Parts: sequence; C-alpha cells; structure tokens
Amino acid sequence: MTPTIPNTSVQLRSLVRRGELELSLVDVPTPVPGPDEVLVRIDAAPINPSDLGLLFGAADMATATHGGSAERPVVTARIPDAAMPAMAGRLDESMPVGNEGAGTVVAAGASPAAQGLLGKTVAVLGGAMYAQYRAVPLDQCLRLPDDATSAEGASSFVNPLTALGMVETMKREGHTALVHTAAASNLGQMLQRICLKDGIGLVNIVRKPEQVALLKGMGAVHVCDASASTFIDDLTEALIATGATLAFDATGGGPLAGQILGCMETAINRSAKVYSRYGSTTHKQVYLYGGLDTRPTEFRRNFGMTWGMGGWLLFPFLQKIGPAAAQALKDRVAAELRTTFASRYAGELTLAETLSADAIGRYNQRATGEKFLIRPNGR
Repeated sequence: MTPTIPNTSVQLRSLVRRGELELSLVDVPTPVPGPDEVLVRIDAAPINPSDLGLLFGAADMATATHGGSAERPVVTARIPDAAMPAMAGRLDESMPVGNEGAGTVVAAGASPAAQGLLGKTVAVLGGAMYAQYRAVPLDQCLRLPDDATSAEGASSFVNPLTALGMVETMKREGHTALVHTAAASNLGQMLQRICLKDGIGLVNIVRKPEQVALLKGMGAVHVCDASASTFIDDLTEALIATGATLAFDATGGGPLAGQILGCMETAINRSAKVYSRYGSTTHKQVYLYGGLDTRPTEFRRNFGMTWGMGGWLLFPFLQKIGPAAAQALKDRVAAELRTTFASRYAGELTLAETLSADAIGRYNQRATGEKFLIRPNGR
C-alpha cells in the first residue's frame, strides 16, 4: 500500500540572532524527490557531537529558557558578545540540524535506481535529518540489509566512516598503528573493534578508570588513563609497543595533542642509534577532529622537527579518496552493521522531547554512554 505523504512536515531549526539562540520546530513543505533522489521518512537520527555545534552554536546553554507548547517547544539561550563574531556566517538564518539518519523510502524519482529503493530501509547522510521527511540524492543513501531496523542503521555514516577513515588515512600516509583519544565513545569502540578485526595496533586514551575497564573488556591491549599520575609513562610504553606515529584527537584543546607528540618522540628515541639535536627523522602526526575541550590547543615543542598537527574531517576525506573508495567503506559498514559498527543509545526522544530541559541537560554533556536517538515520526 502506498503511504500517505503529508504536504507539510516538521523540522527542527536552529536560529542565531544578535546575542541569542532560538531552537524551535517549524512546519516545512514536504520535499518532492528529483529524478535521482528518494524521499525518506526519517524514523531515527542520532545526536552526534558534530551535531551539537550547529544545534547550539556558541550559546551558553546554562542560560536557556523554555517556552512554547509541549508539542511546539521553543528554547532560547544567550550568546556572549565575544562569541558573536564566530556566528556571523549564520546570523538570522534558520538552519536545519542533523547530519545523518535512517528510515523508509516512501517516494522516489523517475530513475530506475531511485525506483529500486521504494519501500526499502536506508541510512542517509546530508544534513537536516532532525525532520520527519528528507529528500536525498542516491549517492547519500546506503541501503540497509532487509532485516535491519532504522535504529540499527541510523548511525551508519558519521561514526563508522570516521573510524574507517582513520584506518584508511593511516594506510595511505604510511603509518602502521594508531592513537585515539576519547576512546570509550561509540566511535572509539567501533575503532577498537576494527583494529582488533584487522590486526592493527591501537593506543586508546581515556579519562576515567571505568573507561579503561570498558575497553579492556572488549579486548583492548593498550588503554591509557589521562587522569592517572603515570599517564605519560603509560602512553610512552604503549607507543613503544605499537610503534604508533599517527593520532586522532577528539579533544582538540588543552595539552593532550602535544603530549602525544612528545611521547611519540620519546618512544622513537628509545631505540635511536645516533643523537640529533633536531630530533628523530620519523614523521609524527596528530590530527584534531573534534573539540571536546574548548580551551586553546597547547603544546611544548619537545618532539623534534619532524611532526605535524592539523585538522581532519570526514567529508573532505571522503571527497579526497573518491567515490569508489568511499563506496567500499560504506559496503563494509552495511556488511558489519550489527557487529563492528553497532551503536548503543542511552535513550530515545521525539522531536519535541529533544528540546526539553532535561534532555538538553543530558545529551549536551557529551558524556560516554549518553548518546541519544531522535525519533522524528514518534516512538
């Protein structure tokens, strides 16, 4: 039976005004798919750390006030004057939110490939996923196994492809092992499973003893607690054991990236035959791919002259490797959806519940084990 598609549907929007953020639910025309597009009823969409930057901008959510109705809540929060220059590019523009999601294809364009997805469950990428319906190009869809649910496929893109992208970057840049921070996250657990399966050395950096236990319980060999007094020594020994010279840092701010480079240099020099005042000739690289720590990035140059520190983002990486290589990564995600790339959620929210004070207080902590799933069309 052909599903009834409403003329209008609901979408979550984030609006930055001068000195103020406004979050609300708005009615928008339900999109009509083009020839090579499909219309997806979004049944599940995760709240990723990368979504929170667009959702909240530079607002101080401690100042949030809640109004509107239960069905159409409105949240406002103050944006400090000092933070407004960073928001200039989105001033007075109501922006949809949500990088990825999953649901059922309820309408399709005229092309055979689009028609072939009618009635199928797909994961989708491309923004504006905190909405009841979304029209997306075919190349932003991943057909899920016939028995997979939308909840199982909702996080098929950002975390899985980021984890796979880290491994692919390692191979392409000539490294042989990895370091990953905030390693107890959903993404970190995926990366651990990939490295165990593929026989890749991985050094996990976490912030709490219970996170050490979590990863060790998964089979992780090297887990370093950044809160421990022995952290620098522990990290150095793990780097000696693995030979890792590439790191991906989710924290971004503070001293951690520099500490990793310094420990890499120390590890390399343990086996150096000749002293050089310029340090080792082995290239050491740290990529910042997140901003969990909002402080400036701090480092002491105690790691020689052969090093790099830069940014890494998923979407530019996928563009760089090209459609064929990107599709190979997507195919692996679909094949290992319930094992390597399984995601777990602390709870589920409707669109209206997403804007409640209690829910914002929980998912905005960005804490391990507190990832939430939005159900735009209801639970």
